[in-house]
Amino acid sequence: MASKAPAKASSAKAAPVKAVAKKRNNTKAQLLGKTVEHVDMTSFDARPIIDSMRKMSFSSRDTARAADIFDMALREKGCSTWLILAGSTSAGGCMHVYRDMVKFGMIDAIVATGASIVDMDFFEALGFKHYQAAGQVDDNVLRDNYIDRIYDTYIDEEELQACDHTIYEIADSLEPRGYSSREFIHEMGKWLAAGNAKKKGSLIQTCYEEGVPIFCPAFVDSSAGFGLVKHQKDRAKAKKPYMMIDAVADFRELTDIKIAAGTTGLFMVGGGVPKNFAQDTVVCAEILGVEAEVHKYAVQITVADVRDGACSSSTLKEAASWGKVSTTHEQMVFAEATTVVPLIGSDAYHRGAWKNRKKPRWAKLFE
Repeated sequence: MASKAPAKASSAKAAPVKAVAKKRNNTKAQLLGKTVEHVDMTSFDARPIIDSMRKMSFSSRDTARAADIFDMALREKGCSTWLILAGSTSAGGCMHVYRDMVKFGMIDAIVATGASIVDMDFFEALGFKHYQAAGQVDDNVLRDNYIDRIYDTYIDEEELQACDHTIYEIADSLEPRGYSSREFIHEMGKWLAAGNAKKKGSLIQTCYEEGVPIFCPAFVDSSAGFGLVKHQKDRAKAKKPYMMIDAVADFRELTDIKIAAGTTGLFMVGGGVPKNFAQDTVVCAEILGVEAEVHKYAVQITVADVRDGACSSSTLKEAASWGKVSTTHEQMVFAEATTVVPLIGSDAYHRGAWKNRKKPRWAKLFE
């Protein structure tokens, strides 16, 4: 009898725990019931909309002029176009727009936040999803169910931790030395292309296959950071050398591309570090003794207020004072990016300037 008592007590304690777990699973399943579907810019023709916007005012006319400038950059022979990406538009449904811009030869290099590349694109390449919020939910309830929120979009934290662990495994497989973020992301693309991708056609894998380098100047400010920290801690504990991200190499390599490219155009979604990093390549080239052309074409889509003086909200005209951007073909579009990026992308796709472009495949510079 005495031997059964502890077992009975244990069962009594376990029952509520199981009930709580079941309730949590049910709640989580309900909250993650509707996935975000990425817009296909090739499935509709935005040219009539852009043509109409050109005759309007306010943000509509700004959007049309931005589309025109992007088209001009694509049409100029030898102009290299770069995608500058910040914010959460990839999670919000624009991921395939950026992927298709690369696939169809509209984009030659990418500078992005680590979150855009790892927490959003690589995350989905592993077979995970982003989810639409059905309505307002207490964020403490989300935390109890291991759900992270980006405005009205949800991410399963447990799946995000699986992403962290995958980064850890890739880092562990590499020679212990310094890597630019471009070089490490190249290895991520190589890993996906080797048959590990659950979702085909991610931005990372497409860039790997098309020779388009991706730079994340603040790479560890993302899910990759957790995996890389664990890699270094475990290696140090075992008294083994470890790999690391070399931010200086990022700047040097992107400046090398700017010097090799000559004429460049920037398509910027958001701002922050990626925006300034890409623009600064002109100044860096001068420091290296090379007279580089300022970025000839520049479009920035942002909702940042210009009055706070921050980098994200500094206008392209302000960048001209630093010798980074030409004011001849520049356009600020003050709009939430998911509302205009698909329109500009579709307009460029259907106007077809990309069909006559030669892909520079800048990744070859580093082979």
